[in-house]
Amino acid sequence: MSFVLGCSFSFEEALIDDGLEIRNVTEGVNVPMYRTDIDCNPAGRFESKMVVSMRPMIPSDAIRAIQICTRFPAVHGAPVHFGDPGRIGIKDINRPEFGDAVTIRNDEVPVFWACGVTPQVAVEQARPPFCITHSPGCMLVSDLPNSHLAVM
Repeated sequence: MSFVLGCSFSFEEALIDDGLEIRNVTEGVNVPMYRTDIDCNPAGRFESKMVVSMRPMIPSDAIRAIQICTRFPAVHGAPVHFGDPGRIGIKDINRPEFGDAVTIRNDEVPVFWACGVTPQVAVEQARPPFCITHSPGCMLVSDLPNSHLAVM
């Protein structure tokens, strides 16, 4: 069995092109990622809770990010949540389970997207005898630009 995963880095280009700050890029660290209490639909023996990546934004930028990412349903699409991390089971926003913590300013809200680490958690729980997976940002190479995937 095999499957191909996407990475949230794919939509960052569109956000940056629109002038939005991507804090993990600004701070030169990996995006923070968190386990949530959001159930995913199982696929055979693969099941898990959703893992999300987070980017802090002022509310008006969060709305713009939602508008931009909605045009990319073939990639990650719109965020799954923004605001109170406790509403999706995140206990400490300053302690991501994967990646690195980033600065969240007082006037910002955390914005959460579904993350490609989710299937890795499902694989971890399914415990297959052998698995090859990805490293953050290191996916299959394609000559198809991200902008080509947008729905206009």
